[in-house]
Amino acid sequence: MGGGMTIVERTQVFLLPDLGEGLSEAEIVEWRVAVGDVVTVDQSVVEVETAKAVVDVPCPYAGRVVTLHGAAGEVRPVGQPLITIAPLDGGDEPAGHATYREEERAGSGNVLIGYGTGHGTATRRRRRPRLAVAPEPADAGPTGGTGAASGAMSRDPAAPPAALVISPIVRRLAREHGVDLDTVRGTGPGGVIRRADVEAALTAPATRLAAVPDPQVGSAPAGDGDVIVPLTGVRKVIADKLSRSRREIPEVTIWVDVDATGLLETRAAINAATPDAPVSILALLARICLSGLRRFPQLNARVDTEAQRIVQSAGVHLGIAAQTDRGLLVPVLRDAQRLTTAELAAELAATTAAARAGSLPPARLTGGTFTLNNYGVFGVDGSTPIINHPEAALLGVGRIVDKPWVVDGQLAVRKVTQLSLTFDHRVCDGGVAGGFLRHVADCVERPALLIAAV
Repeated sequence: MGGGMTIVERTQVFLLPDLGEGLSEAEIVEWRVAVGDVVTVDQSVVEVETAKAVVDVPCPYAGRVVTLHGAAGEVRPVGQPLITIAPLDGGDEPAGHATYREEERAGSGNVLIGYGTGHGTATRRRRRPRLAVAPEPADAGPTGGTGAASGAMSRDPAAPPAALVISPIVRRLAREHGVDLDTVRGTGPGGVIRRADVEAALTAPATRLAAVPDPQVGSAPAGDGDVIVPLTGVRKVIADKLSRSRREIPEVTIWVDVDATGLLETRAAINAATPDAPVSILALLARICLSGLRRFPQLNARVDTEAQRIVQSAGVHLGIAAQTDRGLLVPVLRDAQRLTTAELAAELAATTAAARAGSLPPARLTGGTFTLNNYGVFGVDGSTPIINHPEAALLGVGRIVDKPWVVDGQLAVRKVTQLSLTFDHRVCDGGVAGGFLRHVADCVERPALLIAAV
């Protein structure tokens, strides 16, 4: 009995770490280990999905797995037990236990232990198709629920096999929209249900489950045919951040129409000279913004309300607004001012692709100092965008279209776009904001000015 007590005392419980700004929970996607497995320091033990990304979580302890806290599909709060590790039999201290990250010794709650430390990457195993994990039957509502709305253990043995769902995003989409996964035909390999299958099922009323009123919501009940979309996951994060921005930041938006013909011609000339490294319009606009921020560093800042001060950042951590299947994300290019235009183009392409694939770590989605938003891709001319809190400014770019324009006193058809700058009036006045926007507009119209400024 004394030996058993010793083992319990030396058991290490790894809590779910803080996975990034504003993230208070994560859904378990897949365990990489099982009870009884031996793990090493920094070995990835579980894949989780947050409101911003899907990430592997490494464990800072070495030893044998005693307990896995939570099953696939379960949401765990930050700071709650994730996995329990015991020392190997016969060892006083698990090998490598004393070497776990300095950040953990320091008690930092903001560090994802082992993430990106360069101590090797665990081999990623192919994810196996599994049955959708659903709420307990007690939560299924008065109808009892089927498929995604009832527990797998309550299924009638004579019923057809449960739907194959691999992606937690698909399961969440079905749960939020009340789609019975058992009625959805999967078009993926082996009949796996994909996101497109669920979205297609949304148009078929027969696949929708009865909506269960939320007793915590004080609004009037939904009418027949209404679609209830819970404010959870990435939508909740977006809503909270934008609401905070509107509450705290006294923002002002100014705009100007510009002739982008010269910018398009410059891009064509660059790409003709370097066909193996094409440059996008977004990359050129990013380069112009970096030039403007060097002239007007007041906009590359944030307001520290607690300390009552304005903090101007030494580097430009450029955020790029990207629309994804999971909502609007703003991946960040750190120290973007150090990149050449070609490097900017390559990094922008890789970053936006990773954001849309959901493979960016949470650290790449926070810490921006200025945001560039190309909403012209949606076919709109202008906007009054909300600042990405706690940044101080955001430049929006509308679509580029043919419009009549006066050139040297003569009417001509030119490529015209609208630039909008939303800025925090606490960090500067209109003279600085107008100077920045005018510099950007002049460089768009006459790219030679950009070359002269860099």
